Amino acid sequence: MTVRSRMPRLEHREAGEAPGAELLQGPQAAGERVRADTTNRLAKFHVPEIVFGPGALAELGHCARRLGARRPFLVTDPGLTEVCWAAEAVGHLRRVGLSAVVWDAVTPNPKDHEVEAAYERYVESGSDVIIGVGGGSVIDAAKGVAILSGNGGRILDYAGVDKVVHPIPPLVMAPSTSGTGADVSQFAIITDTAAATKITILSRTLVPDISLVDPRLLITMPDWLNAATGLDALTHAIESFVSLAHNTLTDQHSLHAAHLIVENLARTMFRPTEAAPRVAMAQGALEAGMAFTNAILGATHAMSHQVGGLLDAPHGVINGVLLPHVIRFNAETDAERYVPLAAAVGIETAGVPAREVACELADRVRELADIVGVPRGLSSLGVTGADVPLLARNTLKDACLTTNPRDAREVDIDRLFRAAL
Repeated sequence: MTVRSRMPRLEHREAGEAPGAELLQGPQAAGERVRADTTNRLAKFHVPEIVFGPGALAELGHCARRLGARRPFLVTDPGLTEVCWAAEAVGHLRRVGLSAVVWDAVTPNPKDHEVEAAYERYVESGSDVIIGVGGGSVIDAAKGVAILSGNGGRILDYAGVDKVVHPIPPLVMAPSTSGTGADVSQFAIITDTAAATKITILSRTLVPDISLVDPRLLITMPDWLNAATGLDALTHAIESFVSLAHNTLTDQHSLHAAHLIVENLARTMFRPTEAAPRVAMAQGALEAGMAFTNAILGATHAMSHQVGGLLDAPHGVINGVLLPHVIRFNAETDAERYVPLAAAVGIETAGVPAREVACELADRVRELADIVGVPRGLSSLGVTGADVPLLARNTLKDACLTTNPRDAREVDIDRLFRAAL
């Protein structure tokens, strides 16, 4: 499946004319118009049921019960166990009469063998509904268990688009970071340990049934994780807005997410227990997630996945390094799409050439990355010039590259990696 061929841009309309207004004229007129105008496409927007706000985690037991849970399987990680969020989740399940099986052997950038070990435990325990309480790594691992439960095989078999063809168990997710969007997305990112790369699994079956977004969980993030996931969310907002698969339903979420994240990420770093910035970041991450799961992403993520697989480095940090370079690259051929994004984050755009606006947006992203302590180059993370050819080749295989607004060849990706060193 090629997303690029399915999602053409909407046509230009006269000011004040509602999109699709001509389709209200009646069946015959509408049919004639659709045949004449192949750029007029329906927009699909797929999201879970969402419970948002401080205390949302308390709904976990009721949500699991509604999905038919008798023996829920709770995926988390040692960090969430240490700060007691996993114990709170178990307690909420216990209050409705559910005894959870807990699996917390998940590491950052979840590995293929970790997913398969978790699945073996899931089967032997006779579990049903799968719950993820944690960051993107935990949630992706939980999705991996669900894939294997419904479809069998090895997790690496499902790399690519729409390879998950059979139903999976119900999923309930409670994110503990403000950035990955995994709790609302149709993506799972798993590390192929043998090839030292990440695979992207993309399937609408992976959109969770329920997402419990509780900003309280964000307070225990270490600073580096807060910075990384916040920049990941900003990358989701920006890449989904310029994606070839964007639509009118995703655009407003992308723009509002970008505004919330740029306004609040640094505040959460310097005033970590202040409620308002945490709630705003939780909402920004949520909206960015809802946007990108429907609009897909672009070259930044396609490249970032390769570095993360090679070095097991924090995904959001890599995005923070790469995103300004990708913005400038894309803007060389079409900068107009970046203008609304720049305006959303407070950049003056009136009377300024679009190319300059896009470059200023790239600078603003880099400034925010500096403020929250993200390194300026990939070499600080351990990437060398010798790694670039392999990284560039693997990037071309990543599903996220298909919706980047500018075609990128291997030589282009190679130059972007070297510029980001």
